Amino acid sequence: MMAWPHAATDWAGMLPEVHQCYLSMMEAIAPRVKRLLLLAPEPCELPPLPQGVRVVRVPTNDTWTRDYGPITIQDDNCLKICDFKFNGWGLKFAADKDNMVNSRVFPALVDHREFVLEGGSIESDGRGTILTTSRCLLSPNRNGSVTRRHIARLFNRWLGSRKLLWLNHGGLAGDDTDGHVDTLARLCPDGRVLYVKCDDPGDEHYDDLQAMESELKAMKNVDGERFKLVPLPLPRPIYDPDGERLPATYANYLVLEHAVIMPTYGQPDLDELAREHIQRVFVDYEVVGVDCRALIRQHGSLHCATMQLPVEFAEKVED
Repeated sequence: MMAWPHAATDWAGMLPEVHQCYLSMMEAIAPRVKRLLLLAPEPCELPPLPQGVRVVRVPTNDTWTRDYGPITIQDDNCLKICDFKFNGWGLKFAADKDNMVNSRVFPALVDHREFVLEGGSIESDGRGTILTTSRCLLSPNRNGSVTRRHIARLFNRWLGSRKLLWLNHGGLAGDDTDGHVDTLARLCPDGRVLYVKCDDPGDEHYDDLQAMESELKAMKNVDGERFKLVPLPLPRPIYDPDGERLPATYANYLVLEHAVIMPTYGQPDLDELAREHIQRVFVDYEVVGVDCRALIRQHGSLHCATMQLPVEFAEKVED
């Protein structure tokens, strides 16, 4: 599921650039999935779209479907899609339309809208371990003074987690999300973790990302096994027109059934190094790069702009 950037969003000043980026993402994704749902409001003119894209008309504030889209849970052999509250990353941005997307589009949702949770803030290995960040989930503008212990109990009941791991370090300059884990570290097959590593002591991220690396080295999964860490390079600084550094990261990739779609940033040496490291982990997958320099201008990247759904739920969506 993706959402088309339109004139009533923060993309208004650069629509041609971001539209081309979205078309490139759709061209990479659509042939590799059974269906690609594109949310677009009325009135909104769309260019010719890749084959297999289905348009659903619904109002949206923004395009970051990873954070307001439904979260899929497998309970025994049953798939459920859950709707959590979205409040614009801790009341930073308008979210009234985005918060209503799931209830307007999808039937048979499990309602958890008493709790604020963004899809980009959690990472699961599918076997009971969930990785998150304390800066995001414990933000008082999301769920008040909720505790780690209380969140762990909720995740156990709602998401089937048996071990909740917290990163207390890490975070990228220009990030609006309070440190979403999908920009920092991703749980991968065979107990591996792809994570952002900074080797430059002169970079503003160096100390905090070194501390995050130490945290990851000490962590164990639900079976008591330590993770095998695979570093991803930190892109060289990218700045917006006002001189603000943008949160570019190679960790913001999307895993499909037989492919990984990864962001690139016009830095051929680092783009290729990141691709090689992702390929080391996803050995039998095709790794496809999409230029996300336009997307990063609004402080997100490829994984942030997409949300996966069970095909049986997608087929029930009404146009």
